[in-house]
Amino acid sequence: MMPHMPATPVRFFNRYTGSLETERIFGEGWLRFAYENPVGRGFVALLARRRFFSAYYGWRMNRSFSANQVLPFIVKYDIDVEEFAKSPFDFKSFNEFFYRALKPECRPIAAGESVAVLPADGRHLAFPDVDAADGFYVKGAKFTLAELLGDAEQAAKFAGGAMLISRLCPVDYHRFHFPVAGTPGLPRLVNGWLYSVSPVALRHNIRYLVENKRMITAIDSPAFGAVAMIEVGATNVGSILQAFVEDRAVAKGEEKGLFKFGGSCVITLFQRGRIRLADDLVAQSANHVETYAKMGDVLGAAR
Repeated sequence: MMPHMPATPVRFFNRYTGSLETERIFGEGWLRFAYENPVGRGFVALLARRRFFSAYYGWRMNRSFSANQVLPFIVKYDIDVEEFAKSPFDFKSFNEFFYRALKPECRPIAAGESVAVLPADGRHLAFPDVDAADGFYVKGAKFTLAELLGDAEQAAKFAGGAMLISRLCPVDYHRFHFPVAGTPGLPRLVNGWLYSVSPVALRHNIRYLVENKRMITAIDSPAFGAVAMIEVGATNVGSILQAFVEDRAVAKGEEKGLFKFGGSCVITLFQRGRIRLADDLVAQSANHVETYAKMGDVLGAAR
């Protein structure tokens, strides 16, 4: 019998401390069983990736009894309640806490018409040329833009362009915002499965990001040209809700929508030569290391 091998920790670079840190993964034991164990992977294929599984869990997180989990969760993961727009005692369900609003001053938007900002809190990977990257979460693990967008013609517009993958953990602020000023079109739904987008799952199979349900919004930006935002659904994400009006101009940093319960992901695409990504994001991503940073912080600048 082979000896038990310890689980490989997930490390990320913290933009604010300037150091590598180890991620505390919500539900890590279950995730490692589900995505690293053959029996667990069978369970995922039969049940966990399917819509009814996540719908049931989302329903439970909307019930009033789920509010009892809010304070223990805040304490366990050391979440800063001073950022909340309302008291942690006022949430009527865990889901209401999960997609909580924050005080605007807690997420300042980086100034400058030529500056793009991160669309969400989370751990980010950034690639100046998506086609030239040797892999995303691990070397050799990639997907094509045609697979991501579900449209070869749209994919051609972003060939050789820049890509940002923003992975939100359950402990993160779960609203997403426009990274640039511009005019968004009507969101397009691409139906799919609901695999986990945890680091455990994505290091096992990056293709979950193109097999999962996702919503795609094209943005016409005066400073950056065509930009695409893709919100990716995942296991136990009850729904992806959009909060904007299509064909109405939006400001950089304006709220675009929110995820209900679960880990989630936002992918942002820029056309070739339209953005210079922040140096720290690019340097860490070249080594397949995510950078933790908050919504509104600098993503890059227009070329």
